[in-house]
This record gives sequence, structure tokens and C-alpha cells, in this order.
Amino acid sequence: MILSKDFIETEEGLVFAVVVSGAEQGKILAFLRYVKQDGQWLKLNTAQANQLLKERYSSYLHYSKDLDAHLHAVNMGSINKHHQPRKRLQELIEADTLDLIEKDLLGLVSLFKQNNVDLSQIGVTGSILIGAQQPSSDIDLVCYSRATFQKCRQITRQLIKENILQELREQDWQDSYDRRSCDLSYADYVWHESRKYNKATINGRKFDLNFISDSVSLEPISYEKMGNVVLQCRVIDDEYAFDYPAVFKIDHHELDAVVCFTATYTGQAVKGELIEVSGQIERSSTGIKRIVVGSSREANAEYIKVICA
Repeated sequence: MILSKDFIETEEGLVFAVVVSGAEQGKILAFLRYVKQDGQWLKLNTAQANQLLKERYSSYLHYSKDLDAHLHAVNMGSINKHHQPRKRLQELIEADTLDLIEKDLLGLVSLFKQNNVDLSQIGVTGSILIGAQQPSSDIDLVCYSRATFQKCRQITRQLIKENILQELREQDWQDSYDRRSCDLSYADYVWHESRKYNKATINGRKFDLNFISDSVSLEPISYEKMGNVVLQCRVIDDEYAFDYPAVFKIDHHELDAVVCFTATYTGQAVKGELIEVSGQIERSSTGIKRIVVGSSREANAEYIKVICA
């Protein structure tokens, strides 16, 4: 099974980050993140990835009818290698030699293990997944059990209190904010992020916790975009706030939920809070309407913001 946060590699030396678990009409929905150049992995930003595919590999450009969105996709038959976060973490645990970032990674998972976290439910994605890390790289952990993810958040919060892990420094927050290019003020961004406890630092190195469900729906639902909207509503259910996509059930006469496809707003609000949402209304093939935040990778002018906690 190919899951979100896995990487898939093609024979041309292209590495795509999977964005949706499972397949859509025999294709894996993904986004190009790395290309091999002179034997080294080169990380691409959104514009560079789109340009490269447009000029040289247009077959990987894809329009998803189910999501009503343009993104990248790889035919199952074009996958040369499947990079799996859980397998990669186990390889590093058993490795004889490690670089500094790998040592920090194993130090972090060791802390979780000491607090009774089952490491078979954790993997590592991002640059470390394909060995493309740099000395300044972050650590991106993936939890495949909801209980494991919530436990890791609780442990992170406690270890920050004990100063075994540290909160992000001012420069870390600024770098994170700059990368996200989100439609919140810096102060609003930090306020929302600092209460999630899904990121911290170990030995000065930033790490993130992500949750991916290893169950895949066998009956995909198609959606139709119906235009932009900005509105305020109250969250009535936050059980899936850290899923991909994140789902916030809302109290609204017409709309069922806010659904978020960008990590910036994962876990953004909790049950009972009043939020302001800017996104696109979508109607499913079953007639249910929702607001989508992150209808494009950058989610320009789309956001979730707590108005009253």
C-alpha cells in the first residue's frame, strides 16, 4: 500500500512525495520534490517542480477529477522505487554509522521509546527518507496510529517542560513562517502553532510530528468547486484535526465541515472554538458541501484562524 508521506521514485530520477493515500485510476497523486542531478538529490520548490515537468516530463502533470485540482501523478507502472518511512527508520536504527541529523533522529525516537511509544508505528519522511539531508535539515516523523500520534504530542509537551526538548527559537518560528507564506500575521501564526505541540527542537534541530492513517477509502468521492467564501463558524468536532486532510466539523446550516489539505492549518482549532475560514466551497457527488482550505499547494488567500478560543 502506498500512503501519504511516502516517496515514489521514477526511472528518470524524479522523486515525488505522495499526497493522497491509495490510487486514483491507477495513478498515485503526488508532488515532485527532488530530482537527481550529477548524482545528488536537488530539492525543488513548487515553481521549479511545475516548470521541470512542463518542459520535460509533462506526462506527470495531472488533473484529478475526484479532487477537481491540478497536481502531479505517477502511473503505478512508472514507479521504480517505493520509499517507505517506517522501513527507512528501521534501517537507521540498525545502521552502524550515522551522520549528525540521523543521530538526532535516533535520539528523538529513543526518547519516545523510553516513554512507551511503539516505534513500529513511526517512520521518517522528508529528506532523510532518501538520504538527501543536509546538516541544517529538519526531522519529519510520521505516526501511523492516531493513539501513537497523540501520545507523541503529549510526550513532546512534557519533555519541553522538563527542558529535555526545547520550544522553537525565534529564528525557527520566523523561518517556518517564511516557508509557509501563509495568510496569517506572524503573531497569529506562532500563537496557533505553539499550542499544537507537534513540533519542537532536539539539540537545536527542529522536528515535526505528522499523523497518517494507514487505512484507505475504497470508494473515492468526487468534488466540484463552487467558488470562494470567507465566513465565521464554530467547530463542533476536532477528532480528525490532525489527519490528512484535516477535518473540522462545523455548526453551519449549509456546510458540513472545513477540510484542510495544507499542513499549515492542521490542528488549527479545537472543539468549541469560533473560527474564521477563507477557502473554496466544494460539493460532493453525494450532495454534501464543505469548505476546502489548501485547494492549491500554496493555499493563497486561504486560511483558518481562531477568533474566539
